[in-house]
Amino acid sequence: MSYVPLPIAEANIKKPRKRNEEDEANQLLPSSPASSSPRRDPDLDPDPDPDVAPPFSWKKLWLFTGPGFLMSIAFLNPGNLEGDLQAGAIAGYSLLWLLLWATLMGLLLQMLSARLGVVTGRHLAELCREEYPNWARLVLWAMAEVTLIAADIQEVIGSAIGIWVLSHGAVPLWAGVVITAFDCFMFLFLENYGVRKLEAVFAVLISTMALTFAGMFADTKPSGTELLTGLLIPRLSSKTIRQAVGVVGCVITPHNVFLHSALVQSREVDHQSKGRIQEALNYYNIDSSIALVVMFTINLLVTSVFAKGFYGSEEAQSIGLANAGHYLQKKYGGGFFPILYIWGVGLLAAGQSSTITGTYAGQFIMGGFLNLRIKKWLRSTISRSLAIVPTIIVAVVFNTSEASLDILNEWLNLLQCIQIPFALIPLLTMVSKEQLMGSFTIGPLLQRVAWTVAAILIMINGYLLLDFFISEVKGLLVGFIVCAFTTAYVAFIVYLLQYGNVLYSKWINSVSSKFSRSRS
Repeated sequence: MSYVPLPIAEANIKKPRKRNEEDEANQLLPSSPASSSPRRDPDLDPDPDPDVAPPFSWKKLWLFTGPGFLMSIAFLNPGNLEGDLQAGAIAGYSLLWLLLWATLMGLLLQMLSARLGVVTGRHLAELCREEYPNWARLVLWAMAEVTLIAADIQEVIGSAIGIWVLSHGAVPLWAGVVITAFDCFMFLFLENYGVRKLEAVFAVLISTMALTFAGMFADTKPSGTELLTGLLIPRLSSKTIRQAVGVVGCVITPHNVFLHSALVQSREVDHQSKGRIQEALNYYNIDSSIALVVMFTINLLVTSVFAKGFYGSEEAQSIGLANAGHYLQKKYGGGFFPILYIWGVGLLAAGQSSTITGTYAGQFIMGGFLNLRIKKWLRSTISRSLAIVPTIIVAVVFNTSEASLDILNEWLNLLQCIQIPFALIPLLTMVSKEQLMGSFTIGPLLQRVAWTVAAILIMINGYLLLDFFISEVKGLLVGFIVCAFTTAYVAFIVYLLQYGNVLYSKWINSVSSKFSRSRS
C-alpha cells in the first residue's frame, strides 16, 4: 500500500532514542504500517503486556492528538454555519437538542472510521476497492466525488463570502473563489517546512472560530434558560422540518467518514500487538471526543446568536451567509470591533480550514477507489480541479442574488445528506467483518446502535426524496426521470445492505422473532 503523508503530526512514538517535538512530528511512516513491528521507546512504553493496552500517558495523548481536530473541522464548515443560522433564525432554540444528538451520532461514526483505519492499516476507500465488485466500487466512488464537490462548493464559496464581507464588497464572489481555490497549495508548500507549522496554522484557524463566535455570543447575550430547554427537550414542528434535516445533513458529512480512516494512519502502530492497537484506539477516541465537544460548542453559539436576534422576526426567512453579517450589524451595532467583521473573520476561518481538509479527503477518495499511484501535488491538483471548476460556475451564476445563493447552500446540505448511506453502509459493513477486524470487530450491542443510527439517517433521506417529489417535481418527463433516479438510489442501498451480509438482517430477524414471541 502506498502512503501519502498527511498534514498532521507524523509522530513515530516507538523510536529507540529521545527526540524533540519537531523530530517526532516530521517522522515519515513506512509504506505499509501493518508490515512493520517498530522498536519501543522505553521512556514512553515501559515494557507492556502485548495483549493489554499500556497505562494512560499525557505525553502519548499529545502525540496522538491531531487527526480528531482535523476531522472535526468538517463539523463547522460554511455549510454548517448556514444550517446553524437558519435553524436559529427560523426555529429558535428548538433544534438545539437535534444538533446535540446529531453530533453524538457523528462522534460514534467517526470513532468507527478511526477504528477501521487503525486496525486494518487501510482507509475506507481502499477497502471499498478491495471488497466490492468493480461496478459497485465505481458507483461508490462517483457518489463520494459528488458529495465532495458539493461540500467543496460550500467551503470555497463560504471563504469567498468571508472575503467579500471583510472587503465591503470590493472583492467580488468569483474573485474570492479564485483566491480560495489555490490556498491548499500554499498549505502544502508550508508542510515542507514541518508539519508542526501546519498544525499551528490549523490551531490558529480553530481558535479564531472559537473566539469570534464566542464574541458574537457575548455581544448578543442569548437566554441561558431557553438554551438549556432547547438542548434537553426535543421539539419539532412541521414548519422546521427542512431546517432539522439540514442540521443533520451538515453535521454528518460522508467525505469526512472516508477522511478520518486515513488520518489516523499518520501515527505508527505496532499491529503485532493487540495492546498497542487498543492503546491507539483509546487515544484517538479521546482526541475525537475533545475535538467534537469544541465544534459542538461553536455550532451551539452560532445557533443561539441567531435564535436570540432573529427568531420570529421578518428577516428570519431571508437571512443567510452573505447577509448575516449585515443583519447582525444592524441589530447589534458597532462597538470596539464591529460584529460584521467578527462574523466575516469567523466565516473566513471556517471556509479556509474546511477547504484544506476537503482537498485531502479528495486525495484519499480518488487514490483509494481508483488505486492511483501519482505524486501528491498532482493528486491535489486533480482533486482540486474536480471541485473548483463547478464552484467558479456557481459563483458567477449565483452572484447576482443573495437569496439564490442561500437556496443553493441549503440544497447542497440536503444533497450531502442524501449521499450519507454510501459512506455509512460500507463503513458499518467493514467494522462488523471479522475477517478484516479480527478481535476488534464491533460487538452485537454496538452493531445494533450503529445500524440504528444509519437507519435513522436513511429514513431522513427518504423524507428528503419525498419532499423533493412534492415540492419540486413538475411535469411528466421530469417526474419520470426523478422516479428512475429514486428507484436506482433505493436499489443500490438495498444491494449494499445485502452485500454487507447478514449482520443487519440478523438484527432485523431477531427483533422480528422477539416481537412474534411477545404477540404469541
